Amino acid sequence: MKKAERESLVKSFSVFFFSLGILTLFLLYAEHTKLSHDLKESIYDEMMICSYDLNCSDYGFDFVELKDAELYRLQESSKELYSLFHIPKNDTYALKISLSRETYEKRESVMINQLFWYAVGAFFIIFLISIFFSLYALYPLRKALNLTQEFSRDILHDLNTPLSAIRLNINMMTPSPKDNKKIERINNSLETIISLGNNLRSYLEEHEYQIQQIDVKAVIEELIALNSKLYPSLEYKVKGQSFHVNTNLDAIKRIFDNLLSNASKYNKENGEIIVEINALNTTVKIQDTGKGIIQPQKIFERFYKEQERGVGIGMHIVKKLCDEMKIKIELQSVISQGTTIILDFQSLTQD
Repeated sequence: MKKAERESLVKSFSVFFFSLGILTLFLLYAEHTKLSHDLKESIYDEMMICSYDLNCSDYGFDFVELKDAELYRLQESSKELYSLFHIPKNDTYALKISLSRETYEKRESVMINQLFWYAVGAFFIIFLISIFFSLYALYPLRKALNLTQEFSRDILHDLNTPLSAIRLNINMMTPSPKDNKKIERINNSLETIISLGNNLRSYLEEHEYQIQQIDVKAVIEELIALNSKLYPSLEYKVKGQSFHVNTNLDAIKRIFDNLLSNASKYNKENGEIIVEINALNTTVKIQDTGKGIIQPQKIFERFYKEQERGVGIGMHIVKKLCDEMKIKIELQSVISQGTTIILDFQSLTQD
């Protein structure tokens, strides 16, 4: 089950379960109130019968002065429940029939225990119903998602053939000096399409990474060598000593490729990209002198972009891969001054 499907399932289940759970709690409270009232009514009826024949072992008897006494009503105190009844041909005293608080609480606990098991059964049924409806609601979403992904994979697969043919024909060409810039622009556009295809592939697929030891500086220098050909006016600097991480090479390349590509693409003319590698803290800082980001807090959101170029999934993929590999990422940006991104690889260097 994919991440989006798991998220949808959890949210659907939560909505069903908690909605029905709250309704059930309300009904249980109403039932508890009704049962408590019925229990007291039953106790009063027993007292009423007891006042005629006094044949009731659970109840106590006493006589109280009739003055200011309230007859024929169940009353409560901290020690007992009691009722007062009129004694025929006696205007001085009233008959008091009482039930100890301890006996009453025992009866009430039996009622609460039964209600508790009803609640357990109800919540178990709600749990099963919630799972069923969550899976039922997830089915059309899962079907649509699979169709979209299959279609996208087919398109990406079909793009490989013409792209390979274009690249092969470009390499076979022997252009005149005046055509060099045209060929370079074609190459740049081709690399952009290939990079976009790789981003889409990373976005679509759930990764099961093959773990290997990777030299971080070597990966960065390899990608900088490619970017420097696409952006010859920019200056790239790599500082610090390298360190190794235990993770998937393709995923790490995808992260650094997107970050370096953005730092280059949105940089100013004759700008700089400075990569500082800190082996002691196992961090990599990528700093550019570009345009900056207007809303840095949104940059990792899917399809968010501030420029006309691209489709807005590159940084989302970076965040997605970082989360999957437990790489901490921090971004700071100032308009017209540039953007700084810090990657913390501590979790990937621990044995």
